[in-house]
Amino acid sequence: MPARRLDVELRLSLFGVKRSIDLSRFARYRNTIVVLASALLVISLTLWLLQPAAVPDLAHGNVAGARALASGWAKGDMIVLVRHVERCDHSKAACLSGNDGITDRSRSVAVEVGANFEQLGLSHADIYNSPIIRTAQTAGYMFNKVGVGEDWLISCKGTMLRDALAHKVAGRNLILVTHSECMSQIESDLKLPTSTLGYGASLFISAATPQKPHMLGFIEASDWRSMTTQ
Repeated sequence: MPARRLDVELRLSLFGVKRSIDLSRFARYRNTIVVLASALLVISLTLWLLQPAAVPDLAHGNVAGARALASGWAKGDMIVLVRHVERCDHSKAACLSGNDGITDRSRSVAVEVGANFEQLGLSHADIYNSPIIRTAQTAGYMFNKVGVGEDWLISCKGTMLRDALAHKVAGRNLILVTHSECMSQIESDLKLPTSTLGYGASLFISAATPQKPHMLGFIEASDWRSMTTQ
């Protein structure tokens, strides 16, 4: 029995104008289209799986992260970068003193963050701040301590992790009051996607093995309570 050819035709009528489309010509490309679509899906999924993981939030129910922080802190294994609180020249709020420092309202934020570090324990912690006024003021209200001359906490491009490890003393935590650019740089140094954390945020790195430091996570200034109550 001779093979019969099946012609599929789609007839359309739009505004009284009739058109027809022969669908049989598209059928021959069906397998190719399916293969290409599948390949694109596999490639997209592979790229998504291979992209670096985001820095974990240690608050909001991250019990494992909070426990790891407490344990690492007790051992003196932690490096933490703390961003200065609200800068006056980027705000309409009243300045504390001068346009190059922090806002008056952000003093309480610095004091509260410092109190949370006090609960973790500061007896075995070394504290440094960049010499910029906003970081010096932040360190003063957080820790009642202001350092000078730590230019490496300003000029941190490409060297943040190296310099932090060089200042880390075994068995002592290292607190660095610094800037968002330096926090992004240490994320890049650890092959992580960069982020811009809020004023007063803290970024924790475990240096239990100095040759292989790893990111533990971050805590925003307003989120300490949700972590410490877990």
